[in-house]
Amino acid sequence: MTGILEPLAGTAPAVWEKLDDRFAGIRGDNKLERLWTGGRWVEGPVYSAAGRYLLWSDIPNDRILRWDETSYQVSVFRHPAGNTNGHTRDTEGRLVSCEHGNRRVTRTEHHGGITVLAHEYDGKRLNSPNDVVVKRDGSIWFTDPAYGIDSDYEGYKGEIETGGCHVYRVGTDGALTRVADDFNRPNGIAFSPDESLLYISDSEEGTLRVFTVDGDKLSGGELFAECGNGIFDGFRLDTAGRVWASAADGVHIYHPDGTLLGKLLVPETVSNLTWGGPKRNRLFITATTSVYSLLTTVNGAPEAYGPRV
Repeated sequence: MTGILEPLAGTAPAVWEKLDDRFAGIRGDNKLERLWTGGRWVEGPVYSAAGRYLLWSDIPNDRILRWDETSYQVSVFRHPAGNTNGHTRDTEGRLVSCEHGNRRVTRTEHHGGITVLAHEYDGKRLNSPNDVVVKRDGSIWFTDPAYGIDSDYEGYKGEIETGGCHVYRVGTDGALTRVADDFNRPNGIAFSPDESLLYISDSEEGTLRVFTVDGDKLSGGELFAECGNGIFDGFRLDTAGRVWASAADGVHIYHPDGTLLGKLLVPETVSNLTWGGPKRNRLFITATTSVYSLLTTVNGAPEAYGPRV
């Protein structure tokens, strides 16, 4: 699987569904661009501002794909790829990836080499790291459910060695600590714009929880929202602190107080999303077999390598 892949051009109506008056002003294009289709289960979109491209995972096909914003061409970025799932960028703009198949979290260096950041806890192998976010202090926080070891579909069938499915933090000194251990299947993870809160979804429970961040520790973990259609998988926040979460019927947008403000309906089950483009107002959506995008009237919260809000 090398070379240029022929993208299947197409569009779908961008249906914005208002459920609360505070949804007023949240709009965008009247169509969704289908940038590419042909995956088995696409996940983990991450945008490179410097390179003007988007990367995402096609987990069962064990590849990372790359879409060029200037040419709309799609190519294979990496294959095999360790059945990667979620990606983000660290404070230096380097790619950080969760690898289901290799049961580890890695960083791709600027020169192309791969550094292993986490692969075991207390001498036991991780399950299958799923989604990851980087704090501005350089620490790396990730979820570790067992989807990659449940079967050979998204990785390699194996056993849970760590006693469950937990959430971890890699410190700037490389030390791995467990920061939450009361989840069924922790999945998506994202900080609020000021990093005072950390949101984590539990895909088996269909819930989204919110924690208070105190340095390298978490407290709270209250219920933030329950998914009304399908389950929560990945999600991201905008500059106003609203949560844009994946669901079976599209993207659900929540006020910081937990109220469902509205939805952006998508033709396929949404797995994850991210912000990009020169103004960070382009929403990229991975959904089952395809990648969609549209410009919006809001801006995504900056990543760890970007300017503070």
